[in-house]
Amino acid sequence: MRIPRIYTDQTLRPGIEVLLPEQAGEHVARVLRLERGHPLILFNGDGREYDATLAALAKRAVTAEVATLREVDRESPLHLTLAQGIARGEKMDWILQKATELGVARIVPVVTERTEVKLDEERAERRVAHWRSVVASACEQCGRTRLPEIDAPVRLDRWLGALGDSNALRLALLPEGDFTLRHFLQVDMDTSQQGALLCVGPEGGFSDNDVAMLTQAGFRGLRLGPRILRTETAGLAAIAALQSIAGDF
Repeated sequence: MRIPRIYTDQTLRPGIEVLLPEQAGEHVARVLRLERGHPLILFNGDGREYDATLAALAKRAVTAEVATLREVDRESPLHLTLAQGIARGEKMDWILQKATELGVARIVPVVTERTEVKLDEERAERRVAHWRSVVASACEQCGRTRLPEIDAPVRLDRWLGALGDSNALRLALLPEGDFTLRHFLQVDMDTSQQGALLCVGPEGGFSDNDVAMLTQAGFRGLRLGPRILRTETAGLAAIAALQSIAGDF
């Protein structure tokens, strides 16, 4: 029997009845056509899963009764931050969805010299809200109980300037980079403890000015073989490889 997992941004505890988010309620009631008493799994990002059952299916309000809670740990030991040059349209959604599935802890949408997406303050707020819904849906699917943090869009230079003296491994994907992932397999680096920052350019890649700023901030140029990968491929491939080296793959 299929048990839907539903993210809800509210306090959960055994014994209470909660209103499901409108979209989730409509899905279980009208798409899945579930009936009262059907089991659900709820989560709110606190690292737990809450077993629940459908309590009421009114036209505009679907509720669930929370029964028990379980501590769940499905987070990678590698604390990985993806700084992604903002990509156009559905590409960015795809990157966020798959990066969530692959276990990143934080996502920073960065504006680089070649970023084509222009966001004023109002559009940026709407886009971040949309991105957070994409991440929540990805967590519902993949079983995570903690949502990756998503920062507001920030210029690359400002983000680099705010990093401070973090000892995390700093990598920037560059076709002409001096390092390959094989290098990190051959050296003893405890990336699971210090974490890693992975910076990926937008569709047009990093400009020379971007590369200079990254280098000054201590980022190593990482290349993924002899082929040039698209922005929606490169970061995800690197994340998967890093999870194999120091994460939970």
